[in-house]
Amino acid sequence: MSKIQIAIVYHSVYGHTRRQAEAVSAGAKQLSCTDVLLLNVDEAESRWDDLAASEAIIFGAPTYMGGPSARFKAFQEATSRAVMAKGFAWRNKIAAGFTNSGARSGDKLATLIQIAIFAAQHGMHWVNLDLPPGNNSSRGSDDELNRLGFWLGAAAQSNVDEGPEKAPPAADLATAQHLGKRVAEVTLQFVRGNAA
Repeated sequence: MSKIQIAIVYHSVYGHTRRQAEAVSAGAKQLSCTDVLLLNVDEAESRWDDLAASEAIIFGAPTYMGGPSARFKAFQEATSRAVMAKGFAWRNKIAAGFTNSGARSGDKLATLIQIAIFAAQHGMHWVNLDLPPGNNSSRGSDDELNRLGFWLGAAAQSNVDEGPEKAPPAADLATAQHLGKRVAEVTLQFVRGNAA
């Protein structure tokens, strides 16, 4: 079977969400049949054809003021002319999302919901995290996958006084890696199903 292409489109100001995007990419690359295209939103806006050729697109943005960053929102809005106006080029692609903020909750769910709605507007199929919440008992720890307890996508927390060389923590990066691998597996199933 030929390779499947998974694009990861993200925005990062300080580098924390970029590290999360790199972890998603590492997870997707665990399947030998995947090619991964890692693009920040500025690069993505000049590569619409590459996004259209991808079988899956995973979106990532930091959470600011209860939603995706303004720059990520600008990318979303640009798709109305570049993608929607030319037909639904992203219809039936696999989609997923991730986000990062300084607070443990930080309204990250609002960002994931906005990204999921954005994917739905393009007719995409959303893939959730498929992990139970971690660190939710007296025996739990911050080292567990999904330590922040999100279902819709991968969430990370980065201390605001630490740079991307220290944050987000390893558990959040491992959770992002899990999401990347899961999206690759679901995309492969979807592509094989369509081929059959």
